[in-house]
Amino acid sequence: MSTYPHLLSPLDLGHTTLRNRVIMGSMHTGLEDGTKHLDEMAAFFAERAKGGVALSVTGGFAPHWRGWLLPFGSQMTSRRMADKHRIVTDAVHEHDGKIALQILHAGRYGYSPFKKAASTIPSPITPFKASPMSTREVDQTATDFAKSAVLARRAGYDGVEIMGSEGYLINQFLTARTNNRTDKWGGSAENRMRFPIEIVRRTRELVGEDFIIQYRISLLDLVDNAQSWEETATLAKALEAEGVSIFNTGIGWHEA
Repeated sequence: MSTYPHLLSPLDLGHTTLRNRVIMGSMHTGLEDGTKHLDEMAAFFAERAKGGVALSVTGGFAPHWRGWLLPFGSQMTSRRMADKHRIVTDAVHEHDGKIALQILHAGRYGYSPFKKAASTIPSPITPFKASPMSTREVDQTATDFAKSAVLARRAGYDGVEIMGSEGYLINQFLTARTNNRTDKWGGSAENRMRFPIEIVRRTRELVGEDFIIQYRISLLDLVDNAQSWEETATLAKALEAEGVSIFNTGIGWHEA
């Protein structure tokens, strides 16, 4: 391992330590939707932990139904749902691994006529037009992310990943390309950053200090009228100050 001398060394996150620096990023496995495949999901992630992965990240779970990727898709919105996920977290912990639940709101990428987004600007990859969130709905959605994190903790997850990349809802708030709002959630770069900052702040307040908050940040959107590098760096520093434990980087929107 001379080429990557630090890869298998522990990574101190302050409140916990990863046994190495091997992280399995989130992907849509098809096992997240509903609860009937949780035993298969448990086996899938247990194998990764058994192989030495320090931290695995699940596919995306919506913080409420309007954030679904697909109708009746994956979500983490109730204690009943959380309790059923114990089979997954227990399987990973049996092999000394850690696992985080990704919280993802699809926004205008959702394949549903009931989807909500930052603005009405249509998505080129879905046929349905989103309705714009009201100021109150944006505020409630930030809280819903935090509540999903609390449920993830109840389920035994070691942390959550907040999906702020690949063109999903948080990304849609961050760029003028998809955010033409005139309230406190839009306009200036500072206002457009308010949504993810509030999500992280509220999440850390509810889950406490001894819980991983990983934030998936887009380093390069690969679309027109996107975030600048300076805006991305400013956002990362603000999120770290609000309690992000570790960043996972993404590149490119799905429409890129």
